[in-house]
Amino acid sequence: MTERTVIEQRTLALAGVAQAARIVDLAAKTGSWPTPFVEASIHSLFCFEPEAVDAVFGTPQGIRLGLEQLSATLSLSPDESAAQTLRYTLAMLQLEKRFAKRDDLLSIVHTRLKHAAYSADNFSSNISTISSNIAAIYQDTLSTLPYRIKVTGSAQHLNSPHVADLVRALLLCGVRAAFLWRQLGGSRFKLMLSRGEIRDTAARLARDVSASH
Repeated sequence: MTERTVIEQRTLALAGVAQAARIVDLAAKTGSWPTPFVEASIHSLFCFEPEAVDAVFGTPQGIRLGLEQLSATLSLSPDESAAQTLRYTLAMLQLEKRFAKRDDLLSIVHTRLKHAAYSADNFSSNISTISSNIAAIYQDTLSTLPYRIKVTGSAQHLNSPHVADLVRALLLCGVRAAFLWRQLGGSRFKLMLSRGEIRDTAARLARDVSASH
């Protein structure tokens, strides 16, 4: 694996947030989602001590949707879906900042994710079962914070327990990626300052991943 530059590492982490954001929007509005990318995002929750950012999402292909979405959301004239993805992305960055101040919740989430990872490895790798377990973790911890992410979409889909579980699980995936982004020195200010560079890096990495697939 080639050594990633700092901007590439930050871009991959932020793409993790954008990928979760995009899938949340799709699930809430259409009741469907791209399973391979959901699996890659879920994988990131069980990667507790990654040696490199690339390893967090399983394979480089696992983050392609996020890279494409990040490039689209940071363009000068994003379309409606890209604008909504950006809203969720920024909301997850904000939620992670609040969450990071709560050592008690961080500890609970870490412990319960270890249990969920064990269950996924040994009992059920079914994405619905895993999503349900992760959704419960999100509900018991992050959803108790004063700052909430308001998800908009079709009432029919949002009222489905299956969709609601997936949305909550993906919100936790987004927060996990936001934590990684901040660990790598990312911040809202850096995002504004490096918007063009991150956008172009995301587009280039997405092209590289597509070409190598």
